[in-house]
Amino acid sequence: MSETLGIIVGGGPAPGINGVISAATIEAINSGLRVVGIRDGFKRLYVGDKSAAVALHIDDVSRIHTEGGSILRTSRDYPSRLKTRMKTLMKTLYELNIRYLITIGGDGTSYMARLIERESMGRISIVHVPKTIDNDLPLPGGMPTFGYETARDVGVQLVKNLMEDARTMGRWYFVTTMGRYTGHLALGICKAAGATLALIPEEFTERKVSIRKVADILEGAIIKRLYFGKDHGVAVLAEGISYKFRMDELKKYEEITMDETGRIRLSEIQLGRIMKHFVKKSLESRGIKVTIVDKNIGYELRAADPIPFDIEYTRNLGYGAVRYLLNGGSGAMIVLYDGHLRAIPLKDLVDPATDKTRIRQVSIRSEGYQVARKYMIRLEKSDFKGDRLKELALVARMKPTEFKNKFYYTVKKEPILE
Repeated sequence: MSETLGIIVGGGPAPGINGVISAATIEAINSGLRVVGIRDGFKRLYVGDKSAAVALHIDDVSRIHTEGGSILRTSRDYPSRLKTRMKTLMKTLYELNIRYLITIGGDGTSYMARLIERESMGRISIVHVPKTIDNDLPLPGGMPTFGYETARDVGVQLVKNLMEDARTMGRWYFVTTMGRYTGHLALGICKAAGATLALIPEEFTERKVSIRKVADILEGAIIKRLYFGKDHGVAVLAEGISYKFRMDELKKYEEITMDETGRIRLSEIQLGRIMKHFVKKSLESRGIKVTIVDKNIGYELRAADPIPFDIEYTRNLGYGAVRYLLNGGSGAMIVLYDGHLRAIPLKDLVDPATDKTRIRQVSIRSEGYQVARKYMIRLEKSDFKGDRLKELALVARMKPTEFKNKFYYTVKKEPILE
């Protein structure tokens, strides 16, 4: 009887999942393995539902690599009583005769991969394929996580449309994008689309930031655009900024709900709407009327058909995952680095202080971030000197001292290029 390879997807969707499933299935079958896909993530395994496993054949997957979503679906589950549920999950995998397992997902799924390998004690060889449109996993050489480039591409098209609408209608858009802990996606979309500015959590180096500070940065950008004779713009905000707010302050404006893993549902926090409220109120108090529309773009990006970059990338990763397992490997994440497929031990990705996967943040001291800042329209230190200060204050309908007192603190600590 052929040995069995299982494939499971965890976390949120990302363009390219089907590419991994397709490539891994074809290579595994061609190598003499039987392949089963586990539907709905880990959820059904926790309750011993063996019907979650469906046989995959080459004809089932040969053309799915160009499609978004996941033919196996996915879920985000971190059950209470994990120790008890873990025993059921392992028992179910053994009863399904899983000898090899490919997990596709982000930090939560890689954590489960580590647990499964540890619990199986060699009975199951496991490899993880990194997936997230947030691009926040520590891949070598700055390689993006699969799905990011497609999500950015779709996001750029949407933001470009909003930029044209803003210009045509004479209005501002505050656009919130996904990015739970980091601003890679927001910054990438802003930079490629040429949006007015992006705000990302990494630029706020303090442990907690006030809602007022974020609003003041946005208001300052609107004033500077008015100074240049422009009554419109688009600001791209990373949802992870909400994590920087004090929860007692945020709860005054938003109902806080949790997902299945106990994390705050950032996608349900209307960051743009909160900012719109603060900015409009401040501008209108001085007789300045600006139309601001808040928009969230996130779910529109996650299940898009992958662009060729991600199609090719995921085919490499799916193939590499199977070859790694069949060559005797286990307990690693498969990556593409400098044109070569490599395996990074999962334990090397862990932050020992938290026992969670390390997060790759945007370096605000990097050239890439500095270039992005150079093309943004927002207040800078140079705006608080001489005639420029007086002219901006006039546009803001404030005295120069009032303008400086309100806005200077937002630029006091500008990032320095290393």
